[in-house]
Amino acid sequence: MERWQKVRERQSNAPPDDIPLILAREGHHGPVVHAANRTALMSGIRVGARVVDMRAICPELHVEYADEASDHAALDRLTLWARRWCPWTVRDGVNGLILDTTGSDHLFGGEAAMLTEMETQLSLLGLTSRLAVAPTWGAAWALARFGPVRPICEPDQIQSRLAPLPVAGLRLSDETVLLLQRLGLKTIGALMEVPRLQLTRRFVRAGLASNPLMRLDQAMGKLAEPVSSVDAKPRFVVQSRLAEPVFDPTPYLPKLCEDLCDRLRQAGMGCRRLHLAVYRTDGDVSHVDIGTSAGTHDPAHLHSLFRDEVERINPGFGFDLIALEASEVEEMQVIQNRLGGGSDDDLHLTQLIDRLSAKFGRQAVSRPVLRESHIPERAEMQAPALASAAQAASSTVKERPVRVLDHPEEIRVLYAVPEGPPTQFIWRRQTHRIARYAGPERIAPEWWKDRPGTRLRDYFKVEDHKGRRMWLYREGLHTDGRGGDPRWFVHGFFA
Repeated sequence: MERWQKVRERQSNAPPDDIPLILAREGHHGPVVHAANRTALMSGIRVGARVVDMRAICPELHVEYADEASDHAALDRLTLWARRWCPWTVRDGVNGLILDTTGSDHLFGGEAAMLTEMETQLSLLGLTSRLAVAPTWGAAWALARFGPVRPICEPDQIQSRLAPLPVAGLRLSDETVLLLQRLGLKTIGALMEVPRLQLTRRFVRAGLASNPLMRLDQAMGKLAEPVSSVDAKPRFVVQSRLAEPVFDPTPYLPKLCEDLCDRLRQAGMGCRRLHLAVYRTDGDVSHVDIGTSAGTHDPAHLHSLFRDEVERINPGFGFDLIALEASEVEEMQVIQNRLGGGSDDDLHLTQLIDRLSAKFGRQAVSRPVLRESHIPERAEMQAPALASAAQAASSTVKERPVRVLDHPEEIRVLYAVPEGPPTQFIWRRQTHRIARYAGPERIAPEWWKDRPGTRLRDYFKVEDHKGRRMWLYREGLHTDGRGGDPRWFVHGFFA
């Protein structure tokens, strides 16, 4: 909800705080409440309830739809951001994080000080948090949602701390919670007092979210539940801290490029995009970016790309920290292209493209790339040379000419059979007699792009009496009902 409100505030259309507002998502029986603001919660709105039922409680309820995919992506980013406190973090459901802070709390002055630091940093992001420390994942989950403010639970206090909490604190499904409440088991302490044999018989075939005994064992530490942390993408960044402010980063770039390329080479990676940032003494940051047409870890080449870009940096009153980061990398293998071993260090085509793009701009240098289309003139497009790898062509590989005309040129033909190849044609005032041919290859129009009435094409590979191999096509058929006689065109040339 807070993330949604921040987005609306940036768009200058956030609703007032005194209006009950909910974010809805699709449920099994219609929309259900995904999140609610403070006013809605005080009006009796419950998360997970059906929207139609909540409208009966609060007729003035304002409903918006949640963007769950963006919420998950934001929570994933927050999971990695939380590694400032410990190396093991994982997303917990749709609105929580689990951090394994074992051995990390002393770095922040103890567990209480660490919780205060976490709450402060999250509040700076505009997020409200409920925090708890416990020996197990399940106990921390329950205390954070149903316990007091920032509780710290010791290993010998788990049972006493969990006993007064509701059974919903065991991460059970709504159906299981309702069943336990009907049985009179409203708290975790009441559940602990029931003989396990009776509960085992009732929930023997239940899954994890429906088995209160397994959830209780996880919370008490009797059943292991390790934190399987997600792996962050490797970050390749080097820094240069200066003793006093300077105005030109050029003297420090060679060493930064060498250090960064050493790290890239050890990881078997190549750089596709570099980000140079200088941290000014007035608190501002100035940066420039460069790109490469292929992965590289050549420090001399990367340094040369900054030659004309450094002038764009605004040093202000000076800067005392320079950071160089490979913001986009890809796997790279060292290729031996010399008979005696090693690689060729001469100027490659990719390096020439990089230098021209850095000199004249990324849009000034382009290259042809393939795209999905069976119409020959549409199967190729021009893209910036520093763009990502060319798109894959169609899975069906066809022989195509080495040269294709941008605009097919019409010809006059003589043929013996209306649906067959021509025996002779005139192109550019010259007569060509066909000695041999292959085809036809029929290509239908792209109905999602072409206008109605567009005629199909039949392509022929022909060789004239002088040995020149050409690519001809007939547009339309006599019986297609889409115009007059078919027209013939030259479209390309074979080697």
